[in-house]
Amino acid sequence: MDDGSKQIAERCLRGAQDGSMTFPQIVEELIDGGFESYTVDYRTSRAIYYRPDGDSVELTTHRHAVAIAGAFDADAVKAAIKEAQLLVPGYTYEGFCKKVMSAGCAGYIVSFSGRRALYFGRTAETHVEHFPQ
Repeated sequence: MDDGSKQIAERCLRGAQDGSMTFPQIVEELIDGGFESYTVDYRTSRAIYYRPDGDSVELTTHRHAVAIAGAFDADAVKAAIKEAQLLVPGYTYEGFCKKVMSAGCAGYIVSFSGRRALYFGRTAETHVEHFPQ
């Protein structure tokens, strides 16, 4: 992975974590940077950004002080996603992460070409969220 691409991924991760970038801004910047998808794994505190040529960059994410629930609560995950989409007052990415982890979400995969994010639990339950139009 070239340094420019790695810097884009780092900037997007930092932008999510410090609230300086919205999800649509992050998606646009990653697409413009040649990425096709990314994965966030709450269990390992890692994010991996993928390019279509098979190259990738792995970054360490913030470790959240909340346990991942054993049961996957898709309704609670959907509610947290809705708050993020609406940027409700007080919304933060860290708060989002804590909410979905408490709802049993172990991580998520974002596909730009598929225009969706797939949230998964510890026992492989899933919720697919299509990008808003």
